[in-house]
Amino acid sequence: MTRYAPNGAVAAAHHLAATAGVVMLDKGGNAADAAVAAGAVMAVVAPHMCGLGGDLFAVVAWPGQPIAALNASGRAGSGADAAALRAEGRSRMPFEHDVRGVTLPGCVDGLVALHSRFGSLPMGEILAPAERLASAGFPVSAGLADASGWLHEQDRVAAFGSSAALILGQTIRLPGIARALAAIASGGRSAFYEDAVGAEILAVGAGEFSEEDLRVPQADWPDPLGLAAFGRTLWTVPPNSQGYLALAGAWIAEQAGMPTDPKDESWAPLLVESARQAAFDRPAVLYEDADGQALLAPERLAPRAAAVRESSGGELADVYRSGGTTHICTVDGSRAGVSLIMSNAADFGSHLLLPGHGIFLHNRGIGFSLEAGHPAEYKPGRRPPHTLSPLAVTTPSGDLDTVLGSMGGDAQPQILLQLLARLLAAGQDPGAAVTAPRWALSREPTDGFDVWNSAEPLVVRVEDDAPPGWTRELGQRGYEVLAERPGDPVFGHAQVIQVTGDGLLAGAADQRSGDGALAGH
Repeated sequence: MTRYAPNGAVAAAHHLAATAGVVMLDKGGNAADAAVAAGAVMAVVAPHMCGLGGDLFAVVAWPGQPIAALNASGRAGSGADAAALRAEGRSRMPFEHDVRGVTLPGCVDGLVALHSRFGSLPMGEILAPAERLASAGFPVSAGLADASGWLHEQDRVAAFGSSAALILGQTIRLPGIARALAAIASGGRSAFYEDAVGAEILAVGAGEFSEEDLRVPQADWPDPLGLAAFGRTLWTVPPNSQGYLALAGAWIAEQAGMPTDPKDESWAPLLVESARQAAFDRPAVLYEDADGQALLAPERLAPRAAAVRESSGGELADVYRSGGTTHICTVDGSRAGVSLIMSNAADFGSHLLLPGHGIFLHNRGIGFSLEAGHPAEYKPGRRPPHTLSPLAVTTPSGDLDTVLGSMGGDAQPQILLQLLARLLAAGQDPGAAVTAPRWALSREPTDGFDVWNSAEPLVVRVEDDAPPGWTRELGQRGYEVLAERPGDPVFGHAQVIQVTGDGLLAGAADQRSGDGALAGH
């Protein structure tokens, strides 16, 4: 359901995070203050989705300033050695319980960088709600309870003090994370990376990381990527983010003649094929320092739009190749907006824990290639190809229109494409767009990160409350369609805040998360 607010709003996958963000707005803070506060709370109450041991990206729209993109994704440590992994017979990066799948955590550097550039309230005040929840305790959500059952017993003991899986509604305390937040509040990034937490990262890394690695900030501000589509300009973070796929997919869909009615039987098939045309070569072209503008060039995308437009079903074109994340969006009274996304990659990331602080290290290293000479080959100091895809949308006059994002691994750009089409082309309000049925390109089976890197046949998963015409038309075009229950993680959970024509804020937080909330100010 769409909710409206006159002055400011925060949408998050947990009500405590949304509330913390609005508290900052009530204190006179801005959209960046609200985003940092909400992000810090998510790092406490949703350690299966994100945390201080994960990564962060953001797109910031600030009145009177150019769009800003924040990349706080960690780099591989000095000990990274692809040849050693190949010698073990591996063709893909380790997924769990192997520190070689871990890159340096960028989340804390990202929160500090966002606050340093745009924040207005003291960092201690902004982090206070998260620190208080970690210290005094908070009720376990359904998502956290379910995810905890997949951890090894010893990991649950180290993280939560008991070998038993967590139970919905029970109160847990995370004193180690509270100490880490207090250190950041008083000493900034160095108090995290170069003190007690950093020492634990070095110990768990066992040679993967060095002290010098930890001294190098993992956050920077690259030039954002922008592309016009649906009468607006869409903005995201450049590679190593896969955000360019959402922009490319929107441009292709518009050029291919996407219908404006989501009930049209060709709606989903055309968007599916637009997403495939945008992303089929992702493994070859997405890496740190890839030229994002070239990836979005009309001369590159136009043939793909033509292929979608001219498709008549049957065999698919030869050009096709056979988690744990959360998004927050904030807008304040000045109509500054932040689209912020944080991630462990998989649930609880690598499942490797910093035992003295209860912080899980992410497994973003799974994005690296082990192919010798590949531009995304696992090497020291490199950032891996990344699924995180925050988006902001501006009007032709440059004013903020929408901030949005979703979790979903490889499906993130696909989910964003569907939201953009509904919001901007079909004119749906955020609540209708967020709750509408979704599809997702996938594999069977899947881990959510193998859509473009697996040899398994590609399938389209469709929420089983979707219009029957979607499945019928997709089948006629040669797709295998799998019906899934609404809310399956493959369909993500999204947050949207949009500036309406009368100046109000309209927003929605996806109930697929189980606890999504939009709080107004």
